Amino acid sequence: MKPRPVGPALRFVAAALIVRGEEVLIGQRRPDQPMALQWEFPGGKIEAGESAEQALARELHEELGIRATIGQPVTRIRHNYRHGGAVDLQFFAVHEFSGEIENHIFHQLRWVRLHDLPSYDFLAADRGLIRDLAAGKLL
Repeated sequence: MKPRPVGPALRFVAAALIVRGEEVLIGQRRPDQPMALQWEFPGGKIEAGESAEQALARELHEELGIRATIGQPVTRIRHNYRHGGAVDLQFFAVHEFSGEIENHIFHQLRWVRLHDLPSYDFLAADRGLIRDLAAGKLL
């Protein structure tokens, strides 16, 4: 018998802080998704054999139709959700990309001023980051 893993399954995720001046791009989850209509940063799961940067470039192409230059790592957060899931999030700055942003997966996309981020209902894992970004830290 194999031992059962202890604790919740951990998902590794890379996310982008796509910056334009004093604004950052955020996406709202669709009504049919878990944690429906909450806001998050574009990105997604890191697949086996991918670096976080490779995964993020792939996800941004799939989600937004852009070819992004993945910049410096900004922060890393590990969060355990009450319902049992756990996520390890790596955030990267993205200041350059080619192509026009197209919304392929989100309910809606918005460019939001950094200091306005706390007025949006973000996923629980992102809330500490939101406070830091709004306070002018990190970017």
